[in-house]
Amino acid sequence: MSDSVDPNELNKAKLNLETAKIAWADLQRYFASGHLLAVAPDLDIVSVAHSISIDDKTVVEAWLNEKKLNPVSDDQARNWHERQAYLWAVVVRPWVLVQDRD
Repeated sequence: MSDSVDPNELNKAKLNLETAKIAWADLQRYFASGHLLAVAPDLDIVSVAHSISIDDKTVVEAWLNEKKLNPVSDDQARNWHERQAYLWAVVVRPWVLVQDRD
């Protein structure tokens, strides 16, 4: 029996620990720089972050085509600003992924 740890599971655990609920006000600078991606509520933000971090182009392109992963729109940003929203976020350089679960 092997004591080795699956690198994918280790990466997911690390990303999970780095995921936090953050105020929109603290994320606006990433929106302004074009580095903010919105994750659809029906996706697991940690799984999305993992797929991006391992450069799983097939899966990421499918989410982009299905509009389940997108650059944050002006309308989304405005809505979050008006609501003073808190969003789940995780960094996968150069991106910051956000998810609105409300």
